[in-house]
Amino acid sequence: MTSIDDIVINLNDGNLFVLNIILSFLMFGVALDIRIEDFKQLFQSPKIPLVGLLSEYLFLPLLALGLIYLIQPHPSIALGMLLVSVCPGGSVSNYMVHRSKGNSALSVLLTSFTTTAAIVITPVAFGFWAGIHPETSALLKTLDIDPQKIIKTVIFLILIPVSIGMFINHQYPKFTAQIKKPVSSLSMLVFLAFVCFALVKNYTQMQDYLHIVFFIVLIHNGLALLGGYQIARGFRLTKKDARAISIETGIQNSGLGLVLAFQIFEGLGGMVLILAWWGIWHLISGFGLSLVWGRHPVD
Repeated sequence: MTSIDDIVINLNDGNLFVLNIILSFLMFGVALDIRIEDFKQLFQSPKIPLVGLLSEYLFLPLLALGLIYLIQPHPSIALGMLLVSVCPGGSVSNYMVHRSKGNSALSVLLTSFTTTAAIVITPVAFGFWAGIHPETSALLKTLDIDPQKIIKTVIFLILIPVSIGMFINHQYPKFTAQIKKPVSSLSMLVFLAFVCFALVKNYTQMQDYLHIVFFIVLIHNGLALLGGYQIARGFRLTKKDARAISIETGIQNSGLGLVLAFQIFEGLGGMVLILAWWGIWHLISGFGLSLVWGRHPVD
């Protein structure tokens, strides 16, 4: 059986262009919910959102690093675990929190902040956490990754579509209210379709390893959801806040990670497998959890 580090998942230039358009559309949809006023809450009542940011920015990558030391996966799988842990919150997390009867305003704030901050935080945090583990650090050096290329990619994929979305939201609020739900739904369906297409297209190359990443993502994502909830409760936040932070911690923008894996890491097999399967699994776990919580409202 070929080593997973020797597998390179290739998509042609046309496929990559489509993936970039899809992700930009996803980010545009997220930005339609972002208001500048939302960020004032960070300064007016900082404790609650700061606990959420602590869970996403510190707990999640520490969890990934701990699992890497414990499970000792192939280096490219480990890189994928770290990359997904430093991506911003997923675009469907706000809807999941709403379905969960959690604090929707907190969810929107956390998604908004992590999305806009990803321009800097995602490449910097990824380089930091990947540099701690010897094998991932060695793989980064082998691949000769240029941090400026990551930043440039993130700027085009996040800064531009998010700026456009925020501008439309600010200037045309009525129009935004009409389009944001269909835009969000359509972009997620198209993204899922693309991920499924990529998995099917490369199934013969990946079939020996799908079962490996399935359990890694299951454990990683499950502990992220559980850990986010427990951290919030440990800081004595309400159960509604804890539900929001749990989902924000477990639902990550794997689409951004997938684009980076293809454009920066040349479709490295382990990274693509982790990110693609996370993109599917976190929808299953997130909507499943929101279905259960939605039946048990809390004060």
